[in-house]
Amino acid sequence: MDVTPHQLLRVAGNRLPSRYRQMLENHPYGPGVFKMDWALDSPIPWKAAECAHAATVHIGGTLEEIAASESAVWKGKHPERPFVLLAQQSLFDATRAPTGKHTAWGYCHVPNGSKFDMTERIESQIERFAPGFGKIVLARKVMSPEELEDYNPNYFGGDIAGGVQSFWRVFARPALRRKEYSTPVKGLYMCSSSTPPGAGVHGMCGYHAARRALREA
Repeated sequence: MDVTPHQLLRVAGNRLPSRYRQMLENHPYGPGVFKMDWALDSPIPWKAAECAHAATVHIGGTLEEIAASESAVWKGKHPERPFVLLAQQSLFDATRAPTGKHTAWGYCHVPNGSKFDMTERIESQIERFAPGFGKIVLARKVMSPEELEDYNPNYFGGDIAGGVQSFWRVFARPALRRKEYSTPVKGLYMCSSSTPPGAGVHGMCGYHAARRALREA
């Protein structure tokens, strides 16, 4: 099943042993995400020419600023200058926007379940590195952590990574088991980012879960 621990509990909770249920209940979720989508009148006017030719731009300033931003989130705070991941695929894919226009999306981390509106802080951070950005915004859509979870229940509290990705949690996701991807219920397997090797656009969670299921069929 492509679900995180909370969803697995909802689906199969009564069939799971109490100790395993407790491990799923204690599964730590990480920061949430505040996401924005923009309709733009023109390409983003980056000060750095290289950014105008990149599909994805990581906006954060210095290493110290990025570290401070992410550290604040883990402490339950909302950074004034958030570390923003921004994608501008319409530079390379004309189907992403009407002729002569552009689109972009971006997000930053916020405390899990946050209800704080990061719109102004995200756009101020972009404006810092692309003066005039605000003038080319035709429309915007925001998705709070709560709305992200409504869109996909796996995004618990806005966490798109399926749980904390610490060193230990890369291997023990969602619980330490000799046969990874399996559960105590025969024939029931997990294949989401809550299993090894964790979040990322790699498909390895599903690949390895399928191989486990085939070996034990």
